[in-house]
Amino acid sequence: MNEPVLPNQTLALSQLASVLLVDMQLDEVLARVADIAKRAIPRAAEVSITLIDGEDAETAAYTGALALELDERQYRTGHGPCLDASRTGRELHIQDMTTETRWPDYTPKAAQAGALSSLSLPLPVGDDVIGALNIYGAQRSAFGEPDADIARVFAGHAAVALHNGRVYAASTALAAQMKQAMESRAVIEQAKGILMGQRRCSDDEAFQLLRRISQDTNRKLRDVAQALVDTAVRPAGPPHR
Repeated sequence: MNEPVLPNQTLALSQLASVLLVDMQLDEVLARVADIAKRAIPRAAEVSITLIDGEDAETAAYTGALALELDERQYRTGHGPCLDASRTGRELHIQDMTTETRWPDYTPKAAQAGALSSLSLPLPVGDDVIGALNIYGAQRSAFGEPDADIARVFAGHAAVALHNGRVYAASTALAAQMKQAMESRAVIEQAKGILMGQRRCSDDEAFQLLRRISQDTNRKLRDVAQALVDTAVRPAGPPHR
């Protein structure tokens, strides 16, 4: 059952602001943004969020099958309002799918599917535009400037969620890299200690030996060090009788 249209923009913004304050995955946040946008904009039949990565595009959130169908139709042909808004950073407003001429192989099919107007707004993240908020209407001229104003607020919140997701992913990756680097350093220090004890050599001489083995065998320095440590700590077998 469809949820009721939100009665005013204030309530919509209140719900929208609360989305960014709860602990949810990025896809859940985008789904909530799309859902609240659909209910906040009176004549929105369906809403979706497109994300692009180079030439690839996907629908990260959608409120119904119509939005997903129309998004994917554009992905298959490689152009359309949601893709062009994502690539150019411009808002694209279609008042009447039956008379629109910019996308002649898309708009007739969209009208047949039940969308007679649409509004696509870019999602800027930093210096990049990485997607668009798409609002589909079941009637001609469904969206005026007040609707566009509300949609811009939702696009901004979606962009904030995407930015936060990108920052989190980057910080998580950095933390993993630092952990790996620390583990590598620890095993290399262990291997150096083993060589210094076995060969009565200096710290630098042990490191140079590890490096030479790494180059000669075309293996990573950490892998050479780990193999040496594993050999040194491997328990001896039972004595021969």
